[in-house]
Amino acid sequence: MNETAARDALLVRAYETAPGIRDEIWSAADQEWASRTALALEGTQADSDAFIARRSMLAAERITQRDSKAARTYQLLRWHPWAGRALLTLAFVAGLFSDMIGASQRISLLAAPALGLLAWNLSVYLLLFARYITAPWQPGGPRRWSIPARFAWVANGLWTGRRTARMPAPLPAFASAWLTASLPLTGARVASLLHTAAALFAAGLMAGMYLRGLVLDYRAGWESTFLDAEIVHALVKVVLGPAAALTGMSLPDVASLQTLRMPANPGAPAASWIHLYAVTLVLVVIAPRAMLALWHGWRAARLARRFPLPADDGYFAGLDRTRSGRSALVVVLPCGARPAPGTRDALAGLLSATLGPRTLLEVAPPVALDELDAFVVEDDPLPDLLILLMPLAATPEAETHGIFIDALASRVPSSIPIVVLIDESAFRARFEGTGKSGAVRIEERREAWRRMLAASDRIPVFTDLAGLERDEVRDPLTDALQHALRRMNIASGR
Repeated sequence: MNETAARDALLVRAYETAPGIRDEIWSAADQEWASRTALALEGTQADSDAFIARRSMLAAERITQRDSKAARTYQLLRWHPWAGRALLTLAFVAGLFSDMIGASQRISLLAAPALGLLAWNLSVYLLLFARYITAPWQPGGPRRWSIPARFAWVANGLWTGRRTARMPAPLPAFASAWLTASLPLTGARVASLLHTAAALFAAGLMAGMYLRGLVLDYRAGWESTFLDAEIVHALVKVVLGPAAALTGMSLPDVASLQTLRMPANPGAPAASWIHLYAVTLVLVVIAPRAMLALWHGWRAARLARRFPLPADDGYFAGLDRTRSGRSALVVVLPCGARPAPGTRDALAGLLSATLGPRTLLEVAPPVALDELDAFVVEDDPLPDLLILLMPLAATPEAETHGIFIDALASRVPSSIPIVVLIDESAFRARFEGTGKSGAVRIEERREAWRRMLAASDRIPVFTDLAGLERDEVRDPLTDALQHALRRMNIASGR
């Protein structure tokens, strides 16, 4: 899947998993159309990436046609090459006008622009080397705190601020997901640009020296308040020695350097010094930076062609089920209470409305809070969703219920989402006919469950399993399940 297809997929995922989307933008019928058309165009033997890419392209085109804000956001989040070209042009021009030749037609051998540029680039190479050497001890790898990564996170922060606050619900989610998913690609592109810009700045500096030397007679020398000829000789030997050895040009000794001290002496012809500085810039700046730019450019091109999306994401797993016609398997684990007769069929209908018609439901034998070992997740096939069914009548405690839920989550693969479904039927029956006080008790118990589950970032889904045949119970449960599944990026599977 290439970069464009991945961006399409994340845009469509935002619209298909966000609550409250208007049907005129993207409806259930549109989802079915996109899946059906993609299957017809790609064929039933197509792999998952080809099917998702085709479906996402069809869906993204229709969404952006219907929603102008989505179209603007989509375009704004694309990589804009003109910005990179502008940066490279600016770098070369800045180097061209930052050369070390002054208005007095003198070249200072200790000029700050050239020496500063060399020192800066050597420090960058040292930093890069140190960062990769210490990579095994850095959380998130060596690229997590790089300049390109900082750039992407700053852009992400801008998108999640005031600009996204005025957008419809799917667009901030799309922007955040894309900026996070494209961080490796953006980092490689920014790194390639920065290395190229550094090489072009040095090239501009070198070009400025030669261009001015073509039409003016420049003299080379040095002057300093604190340095003497011996120190300058050592410095020149370190900086320009490799270039002198490569070109066969000789460097002056201490006595000769003393005769170049300005302003008491007029200096010497600058041509040989310009050549030495130019070769040094090529060796230290232009060649290494060009190689680094090519390396990161190759990485960026490879990532753009083969953009990685999370393989265990529930949304894309749901689309893959649509492609292959495989059923979604949901396992219900009762804890602390046995579900009433008919609950299985009612839940199966609700889950089919949420995960699609190809949904299989299995109800495991009930387990107690201290009997978790009795529950085993089968490997073949792995469930697509695990529902932990618990009674509202139980008083939630982090030391028992919280530990049980965390232990259960640690026993199943991380790709399997867990929804905590709280059955209110027994608790409601106990306080039936008590009027307002009963409703208050129910809401207090709900709030207790919410607080307890908030520690593990889970959203409880409350329902009355004894009244699933009633619309006033069934419809809110369907909405609550869909909301919980959207938060975990579970697809509708249609």
